[in-house]
Amino acid sequence: MNKKLATLALGAVMAAGPVMADLVFPSLSYRTGPYAAGGIPFADGYADYFTLLNERDGGIGGVPARVLECETGYNTEKGVECYESTKGEGALVYQPLSTGITYQLIPKVTADGIPLHTMGYGRTSAANGKVFSHVFNYPANYWNGASGAINYLLDSNGGDLSGKKIALVYHNSAYGKEPIRTLETLAEKHGYDLTLLPVDHPGQEQKSQWLQIRREKPDFVIMWGWGVMNQVAVQEAANIRFPMENFIGVWWSGAEFDVQPAGEKATGYKALTFTGLGDDYPVYEDLQKYVVDSGKAAGAGDQLGTVQYNRGLYAAMLAAEAVKTAQEMHGTADIDASMMRDGMEALEITNAKMEALGMAGFGPEFSVSCDNHGGPGLVGVVQWDAAAGTWNPVQDFKPTDVEVINALIEEDSAAYAAENNISQRCE
Repeated sequence: MNKKLATLALGAVMAAGPVMADLVFPSLSYRTGPYAAGGIPFADGYADYFTLLNERDGGIGGVPARVLECETGYNTEKGVECYESTKGEGALVYQPLSTGITYQLIPKVTADGIPLHTMGYGRTSAANGKVFSHVFNYPANYWNGASGAINYLLDSNGGDLSGKKIALVYHNSAYGKEPIRTLETLAEKHGYDLTLLPVDHPGQEQKSQWLQIRREKPDFVIMWGWGVMNQVAVQEAANIRFPMENFIGVWWSGAEFDVQPAGEKATGYKALTFTGLGDDYPVYEDLQKYVVDSGKAAGAGDQLGTVQYNRGLYAAMLAAEAVKTAQEMHGTADIDASMMRDGMEALEITNAKMEALGMAGFGPEFSVSCDNHGGPGLVGVVQWDAAAGTWNPVQDFKPTDVEVINALIEEDSAAYAAENNISQRCE
């Protein structure tokens, strides 16, 4: 069936069918605690996009979207409780915005048949769809991020990092430890010396780590932080006069609230990204008209265009596009979680599709398949300009070292499959 006929058939089903249930999207949010600065704008962007679809388009395929927000406080136990209390509501997909919660939910969603999307976080080896049937982490994962940072440093140093010293300042949790194996493997490949500096939750005390950096004088610092940890790290770097242009954070360490407390001293700090910057996209005109001006914004309406709001918006868009894919595949607008999984596994994001959504250039082109749940792993780099109060792109979305990353993914996922007696799919 071609696309036009499928669309007509779907329309016929919708017109002739009974009243359909809402499409339910749980939001495991955290608007409280030391990580709320990132949790709030993400949750706002996630909810506002679905509100836009309801108000402007009448839902997705004619079916209203409903966001079920459950406060986790970035606490793993509460996150699992939120999952258990909402999964029976017709949940289509979970996006916990927490690596710790993700690790606990992977076996649960697999058993329950509900997809899990951990966009740019979570368990990196879940990119292997042959083992992780219900987990997706497109368009990029932490190992792409680690490689993206090293590739950027290589490009900035004539392709040679041999003899250079790189320090990793990381959140001492499952999240912060994710890039270590990749950075160690890349150190062997490129000849740089890697120093690991863990920072305990929530990250307010980092004096000893930055004293060590001042003493050992690494050429570059990479950060895997979140919440208040990022603000403290940028301020501590400024205090010891570490060159900000040599300090680069993962995408969860590159929002406005991470750098603003340090004022002008934060200028030059860099961060990775897999999403667009600012609000200069047509979709924002519709958000203003249908969501903000109508008083239906999830929050105060003051986060639009910020880095983490854009991430939440992007995550919701990807979920909505997976719904459309599933609706077309199964010939019904009233999809369930198993159909949603199929839609996510067949998702294709093209530049033309992004332009039609009013989000041209907002993220990279990619496609998902049975064996690749992680997308292409393209990574961009942005830099903070305190005077202008903006992030500016310094590198477009570029490929990462998939040879190294795919080998690590295969090794880790194979071990997980053996431990959990999982037969690989996609053969």
